[in-house]
Amino acid sequence: MERLHPPAAVLEIADKLEDAGFEAWCVGGAIRDAILGHSHLDWDLATSATPSEIRTLFGERRTIPIGIEFGTVGVLDRAGGMHEVTTFRRDVKADGRHAEVEFGVSLEDDLARRDFTINAIAYSPRLREVRDPFGGRDDIARRLVRAVGDPDARMREDRLRALRAIRFAARFEFAIDATTLAAIRASAPFLGRLSPERVKQELDKTMEQVRLPSRALAVWRDTGAFETLIPPVGTISAERMAAPDFIGVPNRAKPARRAIRFAALLSELPANEVATILSSLRSSRQELQAVSTMVDRWHALGDEIARALAADAPPSDAQVRRWVAAIGRLTVGAFMRAANGVWRARAQKGLEAPTAIAVRALYRRMLRSAFHDAIDLGSLAIDGDDLRRAGIPAGPGLGKILNALLATVIEDPSRNTTDWLLHEGKRLHADA
Repeated sequence: MERLHPPAAVLEIADKLEDAGFEAWCVGGAIRDAILGHSHLDWDLATSATPSEIRTLFGERRTIPIGIEFGTVGVLDRAGGMHEVTTFRRDVKADGRHAEVEFGVSLEDDLARRDFTINAIAYSPRLREVRDPFGGRDDIARRLVRAVGDPDARMREDRLRALRAIRFAARFEFAIDATTLAAIRASAPFLGRLSPERVKQELDKTMEQVRLPSRALAVWRDTGAFETLIPPVGTISAERMAAPDFIGVPNRAKPARRAIRFAALLSELPANEVATILSSLRSSRQELQAVSTMVDRWHALGDEIARALAADAPPSDAQVRRWVAAIGRLTVGAFMRAANGVWRARAQKGLEAPTAIAVRALYRRMLRSAFHDAIDLGSLAIDGDDLRRAGIPAGPGLGKILNALLATVIEDPSRNTTDWLLHEGKRLHADA
């Protein structure tokens, strides 16, 4: 209990509910995370007040009916932050994803409808009392994810729970209770009922929250979740499934880390298949483009770079510039992080891969090149208008000349001068 310290804004909401004669309990992930000693920003409340009573008590200006049919009202604190306040409820009918709920029940009934024991713990700030009817604290101490009550029934009520169990176990480095794992495996053929958005959300959270995503990905594969939801990913090698574990991007850049981890994971598949998978999962256009581009560049250059790093002499400056030009100035950092993840996973499995020292040295050289070298058309000392003024007509031929000039400058940056490029451009046009 010494770790259970809800923020002042949550205490104020709870006090107002209790002063009006209602029960108010902190519930959900915040309790679990506080017991684990993890920070958690979202403290939710469960109450005996109905949604209409909550809105009456706090007023319409401070409440948002974000899920009122399921008993949830968003209550704004004095700073404008929103906190979910949900009426005690129990399920009366479930279809594998959505439930019809009944209000007017007890806290114990409300906790009984939750997914896992570690999420079925409640705390009363006023009473300083913990309610834990299903042994969630003991399971936290045992580092175990276990379904509340009958695991098969919990999975039938909401198929998403199978994927959530896998993610929680990987995130906290817990085991999954044997009967719960059996229920997840039995639920796998029915996971097709989940929307693509929900499936992608679970994968996103795994890539963002889990230190070693391969722990979750292996369970997706072994339980049949991938076979039902994304069959091509289920065929990926164990070595490639481990690649996201080695992606070290700061937490403040979660979307970037997620994209790089997806690229490392999916790099065994053709880029067009990667794009199809991400499109089917309703991935954003930006993420789809970023991941499929990294995978495409990996297939084009990954083996070549690995062979060069295994050679006795380091790659030449010109070779480094060619790689940076092919990968893209803005993509090279993410590409090299994804490539490093693949190579480190290969090394861990005892397979041939560049050394970490060689990869770091190349990474630094590539970043310097990306910032300082002329590796794209925009960094040439001339452009198409200059060539037209020199008498070279617009059209496909002009574009070929510009690309030829760029290739020459990548090989020899000293030639990136207006005079030399115009002279060479006119020569190429005359020889065409």
